[in-house]
Amino acid sequence: MKSTSLSLIAGAVALAAVTGFAALSAPDDDGGPAEAKTAVRLPVERSTLLCPAPGLSDLAETAYTAFTPAAKGGAGSAAAGTAELSSSAATAKEDAKDEKSKKSKDGKKDEKTKKADRAKPMVSLKDPGKPATGEVSGSDAPALVGTATGRLAPGFTAQQTTTIEAGDGRGLLGASCTPPDTDFWFPAASTAKSREDYVHLTNPDDTAAVADIELYGPDGTLKSDVGEGITVPAKSGVRVLISTLTSKAADDVTVHVTTRTGRVGAAVRTADDKTGSDWITASADPAGTLVLPGIPADATSVRLVAFAPGDDDADLKLKLLGKSGAITPAGHEDLHVKSRMTAGVDLKNLTRGEAGSLLLVPEESGRATPVVAALRVVRGKGDQQEVGYIPATGPVGAQATVADNRSKGSVLSLTAPGAAGEVRVTASAGSKGGTPVSKTYKVPAGTTVAVTPPVPAGLKGTYALTVETLSGGAVHAARTLTVPMDGIPMFTVQTLPDAEGTVEVPAAEQDLSVLDD
Repeated sequence: MKSTSLSLIAGAVALAAVTGFAALSAPDDDGGPAEAKTAVRLPVERSTLLCPAPGLSDLAETAYTAFTPAAKGGAGSAAAGTAELSSSAATAKEDAKDEKSKKSKDGKKDEKTKKADRAKPMVSLKDPGKPATGEVSGSDAPALVGTATGRLAPGFTAQQTTTIEAGDGRGLLGASCTPPDTDFWFPAASTAKSREDYVHLTNPDDTAAVADIELYGPDGTLKSDVGEGITVPAKSGVRVLISTLTSKAADDVTVHVTTRTGRVGAAVRTADDKTGSDWITASADPAGTLVLPGIPADATSVRLVAFAPGDDDADLKLKLLGKSGAITPAGHEDLHVKSRMTAGVDLKNLTRGEAGSLLLVPEESGRATPVVAALRVVRGKGDQQEVGYIPATGPVGAQATVADNRSKGSVLSLTAPGAAGEVRVTASAGSKGGTPVSKTYKVPAGTTVAVTPPVPAGLKGTYALTVETLSGGAVHAARTLTVPMDGIPMFTVQTLPDAEGTVEVPAAEQDLSVLDD
C-alpha cells in the first residue's frame, strides 16, 4: 500500500531557510542513518529587520528605503513573497495626531480608520532589484519592523536616513536597519554633559521582551539598578537616556545590551552640542582582530573607543590602511585596553587627506584578546562640525548591500586587511527609474580603495549598492553619504557586513516524497 506523501526534505529545507538550522538523515539500506552528504546553500525564505524610531525633533525629515538584490541567473526562492516596513506599534502620540487629522462628523475618529492607518506599511517592496521608498516628518515617527518573504527575503536591506537642519540634534543620521538579536555592544557612547545619548530598543515579536543595559566607563562598570529588567512591550519600542542610568559623567562609555527574554533591535542615537547627531550601530562581535573601514579623507578628528569584555587585558597594534598600504599612526602605535574598562584615544586628523580604514591586531602573535571597538569621526571645523560613527564590522562575504544612495554624495570604501581581494559593485535600478550598472574593483592587500560608486544610467530617485566578493581575500566595506547643508558637511557612514542571504542545508540523501510499504 502506498502511504501518504511525505515532504520531509522540503520541510527541513524550509526550516533551515527560516531559522538557519535543519538536519535530515535518510536511512541506508539496513535502516540505519546514512552518512551525511555535503551541505548546500539555499536562499533564506524569511528576513526580519528593525529600524529605530528616528524622532526627538519636530524638524526631522526621515527617508526609508527597502531593497532586495535581484537573484543571479534565476536563482532564489520560487515563492513570490512580500516585503514591507511597517510601524512596530501605534503610540499615544500617533493616536493623538490621528485624532486631529481624521475625524468623523461627530468629532470622533472612526476606529476602523485608525486601525487601517496603523496597519498601512510605510514602505512596500514589490520586486527584487528596484528600491522602494517612503518618507515621514516630525518627532512622532515610530520604530519600524521590516519583514520579507519568498524571493524578496535573500539579501533584504533597509535604510533610514534622517535630516535635521537645525537645533542641538541637527545632522544627517543614517542607520542600516538590523536583524533582532539578544546581545549588542556599542563603544563610543557617552554620558558627558555635552552629550544626549539614547538607547533605542525595538521588539518585533508578539510577546514582551526584557532587556538589561550595562554601562562601562574608563574605570569600569558604571553601576545602576535602573538599567536592569527593562520591559519592551510586544510590537513596540522603548528609548532610554543613558545619562539617567548613572550619576557619573564619562566621555567614553561602552553600552552593553542583552535580553533576559525575547529579542530586540538595538541602536544608540547620539547628540552633541557642537558636532550634531548620528546613530551608533552595534560593533561586530568581540574578536582579537577588528576592521573599521571608511574613515573620510577630510576627517578633522578621529577618536577610537575600545572595550575588552573578558577577564584579560588587550594589547593592540593600530594600523591605518590607506591607498598605498598600511602605516602605523605616529604616536599611536599601540593601545592597552584593561579588562572591562573602556579605553579611548584621540587619533586627531589620522587620514591626512587620504581616505583609510583602521585595523586593530593583537600586539603579540598568538595572544588574541577579544575586543569591540568603534570610531567617532568629525568633519569640518568651528561651528560647522559634523559627527559620524564607524563600528568594527565583518567582511562583505558573499554579498552585502547599502540602500539610499543619491546621484551625488556617496563614497564607497573597500579595504583588504589580509590578502588582496576582488569585488563586483552593482548599482541597482533607481527607485523611480534607471538601469543597473556594475563595475569590478581590485583591492590590493593591506590597502583601502575609496571610490565614487557607479550610478544607474538614467537615474531617477535613489538606488542601492550591492558588493559581491569575486575572488581573493576578505574585503570590508563602508559607504559614506554626504549632504552639505549651510556649509556643514553633514554625513553618515554605514558599514556593509555580509547580508547572510543564504543558509547551509544538508544535501538530501534520497527522495522521501513517496514511501512504498
